[in-house]
Amino acid sequence: MSDSTSPSDSALSKMVIHSFSDKDFQQEEKDKLFTIPINPESFTRNYKVDLDNRAGHGQPSTQPGYKSTSPQELKIDFILDGTGTVEGYPSQYNGMSVHKQLAAFFKCIGFNGDIHRPNFVIVIWGTEIRFPGTVSNIDLSHTLFLPNGDPLRVKVSVTFVESESDNARAAVNKMQSPDLTKYHRVQRGDRLDLLTFSKYNDPNYFLQVGRVNNLVTVRKIAPPQELYFPPFAQNES
Repeated sequence: MSDSTSPSDSALSKMVIHSFSDKDFQQEEKDKLFTIPINPESFTRNYKVDLDNRAGHGQPSTQPGYKSTSPQELKIDFILDGTGTVEGYPSQYNGMSVHKQLAAFFKCIGFNGDIHRPNFVIVIWGTEIRFPGTVSNIDLSHTLFLPNGDPLRVKVSVTFVESESDNARAAVNKMQSPDLTKYHRVQRGDRLDLLTFSKYNDPNYFLQVGRVNNLVTVRKIAPPQELYFPPFAQNES
């Protein structure tokens, strides 16, 4: 498999949330994948150690004892925009209302009736974030509206709690491979089948790539679209 990811491709990479229906992160629901349209300006990772600070009655304070380490938390703020004026906004969300963009986000991270709990997710962005977990808190701040009250811009504040296990670490390591997850900003004259061949050394995945990117047709792509090329098992072609 050839890797044609260039520095410019890396600079354009969006934060992506992969959705899974199992705690072992083996069954990805690719139709629920959510690309954050505008990358966060910052993120927060929280590490917490629980200590035993108790001292005997009438005794001075003692050295705190270790009790446990709580799961990490990842906190992210990002914007969903419905004005159509933001440069570089992913093509799959162009012309989509903020309401529908929120619905796609909640489909990715929200409650799954088949497993009777929120989906498991892996949040990926750049080299610093490879975070397996599940959502624990969401705040929505509506900041811009149409005259009829429909929202045009929403700030999403979401917190994920880490799901740490051997299988989770293995899934993250697998998705971390530069040969598996790629992005490409479409240039004039690009063809999806040729781009697919350059990413996978096999053009037969182009229909799957089209579905993942919500393309109306796989026969015509044009700037300034940004395409996501996900990992595929060899038996998916």
